[in-house]
Amino acid sequence: MVTPDSPARKGRRPGRLGPLPWIAPAVLLILAVVLWPVYEMVRTSFLRVSTSGFVRGSAGLDKYRKLFGEADLGHVLLATVAWTAAVVALTMLLSLGLAQLFNQRFPGRRYARWALIAPWAASVLMTSIGFRWMLDRTAGVLNTALTDLGLVDGPRDWLGDPSTAWPWMVFVAVFVSLPFTTYTLLAGLQTVPGEVYEAARVDGASPWQAYRRITLPLLRPAFLVGLVINLINVFNSFPVIWGMTQGGPSSDTATSTVFMYQLKDTDIGESAAMSVVNFALVVLMVLAFLKVSRWNQEES
Repeated sequence: MVTPDSPARKGRRPGRLGPLPWIAPAVLLILAVVLWPVYEMVRTSFLRVSTSGFVRGSAGLDKYRKLFGEADLGHVLLATVAWTAAVVALTMLLSLGLAQLFNQRFPGRRYARWALIAPWAASVLMTSIGFRWMLDRTAGVLNTALTDLGLVDGPRDWLGDPSTAWPWMVFVAVFVSLPFTTYTLLAGLQTVPGEVYEAARVDGASPWQAYRRITLPLLRPAFLVGLVINLINVFNSFPVIWGMTQGGPSSDTATSTVFMYQLKDTDIGESAAMSVVNFALVVLMVLAFLKVSRWNQEES
């Protein structure tokens, strides 16, 4: 007879835990670096906090009312949507072409693949500051070159004018996003069996038909992974904009993430409220995208 305290029963207890001992460290890490900061972020948005960090009591919903009353908030949200859409669309389109190129055999392909890693290996903030120096009005190499070539009458303040600052920031954001997305799509392309293309050629399919009916459907999982990760990264992008314009002048080149950082100088509680809004927008955006794209459904 096996009693509750018998050795046989004690020996079976660890097995009942299943995979818990193995995943427990990962769960604890998620709790420590994700869920706890989210909790603190939400809690802070309901507090009155001085700029020196001292809590002055509860603020209720006052910080959210103050946030939604900000004159720049509407412009910042529209700019964030336009920024995210432009960077993600250009990144996915260019990465798809580069992945197709690197999937072909040509002289120097290995070195071209290595070169593509450079923007990804370098610090995004360092890259942004480098472009800011290049675009500097007085000492930037771009103004110097264009002036010497007679293409401009005089030095231009590329980052001081939102109409020229936004295109340059989009360019830099695409530049640093291309490596990861290209390699994600390249990995997807390399999983497509070559026999499938041979069978398509035998059946008389043109290259465009094979690409549309074979490559794109089989590339869909990798494409969706790259798209979702880019949506999250670009929406939350901070180093590119802060390194180039710091969201200025005023908040004319700020996205919601940069705007949140700007608010901390005057009201930490309001900045936390903007963080909560950003977090909610990211979650809703990803859930809506996965719903529309039918992430969990196979192609019919």
